[in-house]
Parts: sequence; structure tokens; C-alpha cells
Amino acid sequence: MPYTAKDYAALVGMQGFSETLIKNHFTLYQGYVTNTNKVIDMLGQLLKDGKTGTPEYAELKRRFGWEFNGMRLHEYYFENLGGKTPLSRDGKLTKMLQAEFGSVEEWEKDYRATGAMRGIGWVALYEDAPSGRLFNVWINEHDVSHLGGCNPLLIMDVFEHAFMIDYGLKRADYIEAFFKNINWQAVESRCMG
Repeated sequence: MPYTAKDYAALVGMQGFSETLIKNHFTLYQGYVTNTNKVIDMLGQLLKDGKTGTPEYAELKRRFGWEFNGMRLHEYYFENLGGKTPLSRDGKLTKMLQAEFGSVEEWEKDYRATGAMRGIGWVALYEDAPSGRLFNVWINEHDVSHLGGCNPLLIMDVFEHAFMIDYGLKRADYIEAFFKNINWQAVESRCMG
């Protein structure tokens, strides 16, 4: 069964994100969904044809993580946007952040600093379910730097397409807009601990 792009049109009009920026971002996401399906189909055909020892098969296997994670990370990103209420000060996530970082403010300082690093990629707040630990992680490419077995709680896109139309090179201003629009209920619902 092929993947289908989810509808995130409710995010249009979100403060700090122009309609042009967000609609371009949706189009990019839809491309990852389309390409994920194409790679799956092509790999299936090569397998059926007995061509698993070919360079084409090997390269498509390598490409699959890029396309699939591009699709999935955008879904997490869009789903943790559109919020209007602050993080609950007595909720489960707040307690987890305080236990790991000492305070929500220290966690946020680290998350913002991670997002402000030079380069392209993603920032993820990951939960290591077996230990209950939380980590802010830089994901350099869609398919690189993920923490195996960890649960993504909060995802921020810091590729240029996520902010340059509205903010140019002012990534800190984009990060500020991102924080004003976090859907904390969606983030907290991802917590396992």
C-alpha cells in the first residue's frame, strides 16, 4: 500500500510562517512521499527481476532512508506545529525535561543552540525509552545521525527551505517563530516515559 501525503493545510496562517513558505514546504514534503513510493516500487521490481546484485539496487537501498526519513521527519515537524498553548508546567514532558536538563529553560537553551549551529539538517528532542533520558540531537541529513531505538518528541527543520523565504539568513528569528508555534500536546503525546 503506497504512502499518501497528509494534509497540513490547517498550518497556513500560522504566525511567523508566510503562506508562500509553508506551501512550498508542503510541496517539498509531498515530493518525499512520492519518491518514497517510487523507490519502494523500483526496489520491488529489481528484487522480482533477480537484480539484487546490481549497482542500481544498492544505490536505491541507500537512497530509501533519505526519502523515507524526509517524509517522516516532515510529518513529525508539521504535526508538532500549530500550537497556541504553552508547555504545561506540571505535565509529564516538563518533569522529564527538568530531570534531564535541570529546567525547561536549560533544555530550551540547548535546543535553540543546537538549531543555531552552522549547517543544514534537523534538530530532534529524542527520548531513549529504556533509560528515560532525553537528548537534543543534530541530524545532519535525513538518513544520518539518528539515535537508534530513540523516540522523536520534537522535530525542527533547519534546512534553508524551512526559513529563508521569510527570514533570509536570520535563523534565530525562525527558531523564535518555531517556538511560538509548538504544539506541545502533540509533543507530549509522543512521550513514552
